[in-house]
Amino acid sequence: MIVIGIGCRRHCTLPALRELLAQGLAQCAGLVPSGLASHRLKAQEPALLALADELGLPLVVYESAALAHLNPRLTHHSAITLERTGCAGVAESAALAHCEHLTGQPARLRVARIANAQATLAIAQGLP
Repeated sequence: MIVIGIGCRRHCTLPALRELLAQGLAQCAGLVPSGLASHRLKAQEPALLALADELGLPLVVYESAALAHLNPRLTHHSAITLERTGCAGVAESAALAHCEHLTGQPARLRVARIANAQATLAIAQGLP
């Protein structure tokens, strides 16, 4: 099982999200995402909701407190993101949190944070 986590700027574009998704999934050997997650602040972001619709997945959002405890496990720490959201990285922490929620088991980052000018994406996978 893989889960996608996304962080993005306000008013990011759907093509920017699709670009990152394609890059991330290319590293996952044909696995199909079982979840899509982000921070609560992104719950109404139009491009993120459109991507969820395209994937046929609900966009699950997490509060800062549910993501912040994952900070030590992140490969990238952003001071700006920490200041604005309360967690050091939205994409990686959201992917890990949602994967662990769905499986009830620890997860690992299958695809560490990748980024473009508008968004970040990470993919978590449940441990066997």
